[in-house]
Amino acid sequence: MITLAALNAMTVPEFVSALSGVFEHTDWIAQRAAAARPFDTVPRLLEALRSTVAQATEADQLALIRAHPQLRARSVQPAALTAASAAEQRRAGLEGATPAEAARLAELNSAYQQRFGFPFILAVRGLDPASIIACCESRLTRERADELATALVEIGRIAGFRLADRIG
Repeated sequence: MITLAALNAMTVPEFVSALSGVFEHTDWIAQRAAAARPFDTVPRLLEALRSTVAQATEADQLALIRAHPQLRARSVQPAALTAASAAEQRRAGLEGATPAEAARLAELNSAYQQRFGFPFILAVRGLDPASIIACCESRLTRERADELATALVEIGRIAGFRLADRIG
């Protein structure tokens, strides 16, 4: 854990390093948000990070979305996940998904990727395989622009959880 005061006092490279992984494989967000320091609360830090994402080009936003792994049951196909992603998916019960759930999630991920051109993103904390599957099924019916916006909101939620775990 790191304190907000310590984070505010860091050099830009230290700040970026301390926040590495809050946004999956995407350190440019912390790099750009560093100029807004000092932050007086963690919610203000999160707001600055989310604002940085919102102000980014669509190409940068798509790169951020595509940096995220697919949600999948490990029994179907192991994936190289960051420690944070692996823990989040494990807590959501994806490692213990039934074979039917694992197969359905793989099918939905493929359909989603094909339809939208980026992976299905969902902050899975507090969810289970059945609710994740239901959400993906529902979101597959939406328009691409809506899904792009939703993916960014979900990434912001994931970042909020990760910041809360990291900053004390």
